[in-house]
Amino acid sequence: VPEDAPVGTVVALLNVEDADSGENGQVSCELSGEAPLSIVASSGGSYKVVTSGALDREQASEHRVTVVARDRGSPALWSRAALVLEVSDVNDN
Repeated sequence: VPEDAPVGTVVALLNVEDADSGENGQVSCELSGEAPLSIVASSGGSYKVVTSGALDREQASEHRVTVVARDRGSPALWSRAALVLEVSDVNDN
Protein backbone atom coordinates (compact mmCIF):
# COMPACT_ATOMS: atom_id res chain seq x y z
CA VAL A 1 0.00 0.00 0.00
CA PRO A 2 1.50 3.40 -0.86
CA GLU A 3 2.25 5.61 2.12
CA ASP A 4 -0.02 8.36 0.76
CA ALA A 5 -3.10 6.09 0.73
CA PRO A 6 -6.07 7.96 2.24
CA VAL A 7 -7.70 6.86 5.49
CA GLY A 8 -10.33 4.23 4.71
CA THR A 9 -8.33 2.51 1.96
CA VAL A 10 -9.22 -1.18 1.80
CA VAL A 11 -6.07 -3.28 2.22
CA ALA A 12 -7.60 -6.75 2.67
CA LEU A 13 -10.89 -8.57 2.20
CA LEU A 14 -11.72 -11.47 4.50
CA ASN A 15 -14.45 -14.08 4.34
CA VAL A 16 -15.22 -15.94 7.58
CA GLU A 17 -17.35 -19.09 7.75
CA ASP A 18 -18.42 -21.41 10.55
CA ALA A 19 -20.48 -24.46 9.60
CA ASP A 20 -22.06 -24.73 13.06
CA SER A 21 -25.65 -23.63 13.67
CA GLY A 22 -27.06 -21.15 16.17
CA GLU A 23 -24.69 -19.08 18.29
CA ASN A 24 -21.86 -21.52 17.58
CA GLY A 25 -22.04 -20.43 13.94
CA GLN A 26 -22.03 -16.68 14.58
CA VAL A 27 -18.51 -15.32 14.16
CA SER A 28 -16.96 -11.93 14.88
CA CYS A 29 -13.50 -10.70 13.91
CA GLU A 30 -11.09 -8.28 15.53
CA LEU A 31 -7.54 -7.07 14.97
CA SER A 32 -4.80 -7.26 17.55
CA GLY A 33 -1.50 -5.46 17.25
CA GLU A 34 -0.29 -1.91 16.86
CA ALA A 35 -1.05 -0.57 13.39
CA PRO A 36 -3.09 2.19 11.76
CA LEU A 37 -5.65 -0.40 10.63
CA SER A 38 -9.18 -1.33 11.59
CA ILE A 39 -11.60 -4.08 10.63
CA VAL A 40 -15.12 -3.38 9.34
CA ALA A 41 -17.88 -5.99 9.02
CA SER A 42 -19.60 -6.30 5.66
CA SER A 43 -22.44 -8.60 4.68
CA GLY A 44 -22.48 -12.40 4.76
CA GLY A 45 -19.44 -13.03 6.93
CA SER A 46 -17.19 -10.68 4.99
CA TYR A 47 -14.85 -8.15 6.56
CA LYS A 48 -12.67 -5.35 5.22
CA VAL A 49 -9.36 -4.32 6.74
CA VAL A 50 -8.96 -0.58 6.14
CA THR A 51 -6.42 2.09 6.98
CA SER A 52 -7.47 4.09 10.03
CA GLY A 53 -4.59 6.55 10.10
CA ALA A 54 -1.74 7.95 8.07
CA LEU A 55 1.00 5.61 6.85
CA ASP A 56 4.64 6.75 6.87
CA ARG A 57 7.17 4.48 5.15
CA GLU A 58 10.06 6.26 6.89
CA GLN A 59 8.63 5.33 10.31
CA ALA A 60 7.48 1.78 9.48
CA SER A 61 7.94 -0.10 6.21
CA GLU A 62 5.46 -2.77 7.31
CA HIS A 63 2.74 -3.34 9.87
CA ARG A 64 1.95 -6.74 11.39
CA VAL A 65 -1.42 -7.50 12.95
CA THR A 66 -3.33 -10.62 13.87
CA VAL A 67 -6.91 -11.23 12.75
CA VAL A 68 -8.83 -13.14 15.43
CA ALA A 69 -12.14 -14.83 14.51
CA ARG A 70 -14.25 -15.98 17.46
CA ASP A 71 -17.63 -17.71 17.54
CA ARG A 72 -20.37 -17.11 20.12
CA GLY A 73 -20.45 -20.67 21.44
CA SER A 74 -19.83 -21.65 25.03
CA PRO A 75 -16.96 -22.12 25.29
CA ALA A 76 -16.07 -19.84 22.41
CA LEU A 77 -13.80 -21.27 19.74
CA TRP A 78 -11.41 -19.04 17.85
CA SER A 79 -8.83 -18.97 15.11
CA ARG A 80 -6.22 -16.43 14.12
CA ALA A 81 -4.19 -15.46 11.08
CA ALA A 82 -1.29 -13.07 10.62
CA LEU A 83 -1.62 -10.13 8.26
CA VAL A 84 1.38 -8.16 7.03
CA LEU A 85 0.86 -4.80 5.35
CA GLU A 86 3.86 -3.58 3.36
CA VAL A 87 4.05 0.19 2.93
CA SER A 88 5.60 1.45 -0.31
CA ASP A 89 7.52 4.68 -0.53
CA VAL A 90 6.16 7.78 -2.26
CA ASN A 91 8.40 10.70 -3.15
CA ASP A 92 7.77 13.21 -0.33
CA ASN A 93 9.68 16.04 -2.00
